Amino acid sequence: MLMTRRALWALFGAFAVAPLAPSVQAQTSEPITLLNVSYDISRELYKEINPAFSAYWKAKTGQDVTVNQSHGGSSKQAGSVLNGLEADVITMNQSPDIDVLLSRPGLIAPDWREKFPNGAAPYSTVSVFIVRKGNPKNIQDWSDLTGDVQVVVPNPKTSGNGRYTYLAAWGYGLEQNGGDEAKAYDFVKAVFDNVPILDGGGRGATTSFAQRDIGDVLITFENESAALAAEFGADKFEVVYPSLSVGAPAPVAVVEGVAKARGTLEQATGYLNFLYTPEAQEIIANRQFRPSDPEVFARHAETFPEIKTLSVETDLGGWPKAQETHFADGGFYDKIMAERR
Repeated sequence: MLMTRRALWALFGAFAVAPLAPSVQAQTSEPITLLNVSYDISRELYKEINPAFSAYWKAKTGQDVTVNQSHGGSSKQAGSVLNGLEADVITMNQSPDIDVLLSRPGLIAPDWREKFPNGAAPYSTVSVFIVRKGNPKNIQDWSDLTGDVQVVVPNPKTSGNGRYTYLAAWGYGLEQNGGDEAKAYDFVKAVFDNVPILDGGGRGATTSFAQRDIGDVLITFENESAALAAEFGADKFEVVYPSLSVGAPAPVAVVEGVAKARGTLEQATGYLNFLYTPEAQEIIANRQFRPSDPEVFARHAETFPEIKTLSVETDLGGWPKAQETHFADGGFYDKIMAERR
């Protein structure tokens, strides 16, 4: 019996549409993953942030999202993203390690600082001294780092943590010498003359100081004191707040070129917005980073002693100038290292 044309089209439609249903269902049920490429001493912070975000996003949208982490020296991490590591978001400790991604068009938005509150920095920190219990060398301020001491810092060429340490020492040298750059240079050189090892990142420097027993003082971000106390006990080390430090806002950005290609732009944006929620800000404060939310900061104020800080942007000429003067090939830092005794 011959089928009518309408019946044939109906039969063809049933066969044509039916196979699509399983693939659509598979697509909607497939787990969503994000990759957060970050600097090394934020590792524990994001281990706590990520499951909190997953629960938040599931309740909000019904989607299951898993956030994976990659950590290392901040500049090395930025270089990896620039060279093809498929990060959905990048969370750094200095803006140059996000700005460098602008050299690859379409990777991040040129106005990435305006995409999120507070200049796209959900938290900040300061550089402090960590000394051994009892402070046997009586290290109180930057001037104490030029004598018979060993100073452990990460490499400013590969680590934002190291750059902030260098710039804090530079700022102190300028302040103590009436703005005389030649004298500030000599001061920073005297500090780096006492650096026995330059690790690639902040966590490597912490390992050298705490596990390998190298050095008398570790200069690092404030939150590392909590990490050291948790791993080695609160009776092993002390924190010294110098008379002057440098503020270190931690900027974030969606790597839009990757997120758009992977179809994760909505989730990546949601992830970075989550960092500003009261829930995430509490986690940030509890991990001893300084939250940007004033109310959350006020609740944890006793955790964060007041300290005079310099801003790279407003007090030290801005990051482009700092990069060119100090950290570019042939800059002051290279000269200091070439002249070390």
